[in-house]
Amino acid sequence: MAILDRILAAILQLNVEWRDIIDIIIIAYLFYRVILIIRGTRAEQLVKGLIILLLAMVISDQTGLDALNWTLRQTMTIGLIAIPIVFQPELRRALEQLGRGKIFKSTYWSWSTQDFENMLDELTKAIPVLVKKRIGALIIMERSTGLKEWVDTGIPVNGVVTAELLVNIFFPRSPLHDGAVIIRGDQIVAAGCYLPMTEDPGLSKELGTRHRAGIGITEHSDAVAIIISEETGIISVAHDGVLTRYLDEKKLRRILTDLCKPERSESFSLWSWRNSK
Repeated sequence: MAILDRILAAILQLNVEWRDIIDIIIIAYLFYRVILIIRGTRAEQLVKGLIILLLAMVISDQTGLDALNWTLRQTMTIGLIAIPIVFQPELRRALEQLGRGKIFKSTYWSWSTQDFENMLDELTKAIPVLVKKRIGALIIMERSTGLKEWVDTGIPVNGVVTAELLVNIFFPRSPLHDGAVIIRGDQIVAAGCYLPMTEDPGLSKELGTRHRAGIGITEHSDAVAIIISEETGIISVAHDGVLTRYLDEKKLRRILTDLCKPERSESFSLWSWRNSK
């Protein structure tokens, strides 16, 4: 108790106001969110390197190693210019996560729970056929982040999702089978789309281009990617850069429901005027 009394007395002597406490909490939360964003990415190692350089600069300054200190200062100056370039994917992801708040939802389209269930029924009808016939497929489900730049790389379809349409798109020798299908709401907006591939060096070597593209698009957006392996027929789902493999139809349906099912009550959107046009 004596220690607690001393700590409390020390805090009171600092004359800390309620604004200071709120300020500290906000900064701590921001640091926490930054750590979550960079954890498990290349940026994590780069941050560790910057911390080591900063410590070396402080130590060289305190010990009088002027030449080393000057070199490190110049390196840090160059690093400040290079950081926005090196951290571009992480900065983009952070800004996208900020823009995915409820006030920004439903930017381009809205759909009902019934539309979602109908789409999911057709999707889960098509996938067993693709698996049985060993037909590789890459299906991307757009969520809050628009995928227009990747939609434009493919062929417009703008058709309601049906099992027959999906199977025909991915059927071998079909003009659209090579590439990804992008679904927005209950519509297939485009097929044969080219997606960015992940650069994760820790990814298993047995995963091919289709899996790397599926993971890559989820690193650039909040989309959900469904991947069916042509060689093994294994069903996988990628979300937020993480791949979940060896799924059956029941598990796949549960994951898609958890991630993509529209909310019952639409929140206010700054962009709601788009939906009325």
